[in-house]
Amino acid sequence: MMVATMSTSIGSASALRAPSSNKRAGRSPRALVCRAQKQDGQARRSVRSAAATMEAPVGEEEGFQNVWRASYEADNESPELTKNWKKTMKVAVTGAAGQISNHLLFMLASGEVFGRDQPIQLQLLGSERSRVALEGVAMELEDSLYPLLREVQLGIDPRQVFADADWALLIGAKPRGPGMERKDLLDINGQIFQEQAQALNEVASRDCKMLVVGNPCNTNALIGMANAPDLPKRNWHALTRLDENRAKCQLALKAGKFYTSVTNCAIWGNHSTTQVPDFVNAKIGGKRVPAVIKDTAWLKEEFTPKVANRGGALIKKWGRSSAASTAVSVADHLRSLYTPTPMNDCFSTAVSTEGNPYGIDEDLVFSMPCRSTGDGDYEVIDDFVIDDWLAAKIKESEAELQKERDCVGHLIPGATRAVCMITEDTMLPGEN
Repeated sequence: MMVATMSTSIGSASALRAPSSNKRAGRSPRALVCRAQKQDGQARRSVRSAAATMEAPVGEEEGFQNVWRASYEADNESPELTKNWKKTMKVAVTGAAGQISNHLLFMLASGEVFGRDQPIQLQLLGSERSRVALEGVAMELEDSLYPLLREVQLGIDPRQVFADADWALLIGAKPRGPGMERKDLLDINGQIFQEQAQALNEVASRDCKMLVVGNPCNTNALIGMANAPDLPKRNWHALTRLDENRAKCQLALKAGKFYTSVTNCAIWGNHSTTQVPDFVNAKIGGKRVPAVIKDTAWLKEEFTPKVANRGGALIKKWGRSSAASTAVSVADHLRSLYTPTPMNDCFSTAVSTEGNPYGIDEDLVFSMPCRSTGDGDYEVIDDFVIDDWLAAKIKESEAELQKERDCVGHLIPGATRAVCMITEDTMLPGEN
């Protein structure tokens, strides 16, 4: 028998239940809770009001205020509605009060990402500074009445927020400040991802999958992977789907075709200006790109800078960073893992290079062409053509990632080198 429970409560965002504690919290977090579970005996649907003060007594659910409840028989629900309900997926999101999350969370809650039959629980990580804003995010999710959103939890402690997470979307990162060198940003954000990875290693689901969005995302993912030894290396991803989407757009515009005609378009390497949008293997209307776009100089000299500098161009036009399109690309990335990849197509994600078929250093997180059967996993495609031009460009991005790895060697257990030799600034404009 299924039980669906919705509740809201008011209080401190930091009062989220600790994963291993049996003590009741004295104050409760503001949270929207909508939970589906099996229960012996009578099935019922419960709704709790948010019309309560912080002094209201703690209810029967640890850490939440049981302030009002109305019940009715769930047996009245149509069997067609409940027969295919899946187990709730727990999705942790960092930087949850930021601009990217402001777009992404509603896509996740709507079923647009994981499917219209996949209930989700959102576990949102904020900070002391963003705590009040995070409560506002929960209020908007509450008002949106998403039937698949079964629970929202808020917190500022990653060990609470990551508890039993099936997915961790690691969006939050420190932005680059005035006069800050790239090596300084690598170190500061590396420490953040080291701590979060250690928390994931302790409390997340043993098959938890991680997507790093906060930059420099490849190296942050490498740090995370090294500091979460009990989680599978292959479950770590760094986002390069936005680069792929931008590459497809530019190829389509140049060819005078609609973007859906562009397939097999991969991004190699780092999410930086050394990234390599692959026009060698990409196709337009089933034909290789060089056979459709015969302007070789444009492909080799203008195409990559157009893709890499797109974020900076957007800021000049609009005065804002690419938060919305980044959120869309996160959704695209996740959908690619839960939708079978069409024949003769691929998607881009930066993953562990261990055992890769292209001779790339096996201790990096490097974007490569992948495919999925739709089960949440992936495989690196092993038959892409690597000509001399593409090989040289891939080597440049590989060398940059090796330097980044050396820069953060002090954050990687067992690293044999910790010397920072980065002199060039290759951060993507508008995304630093």
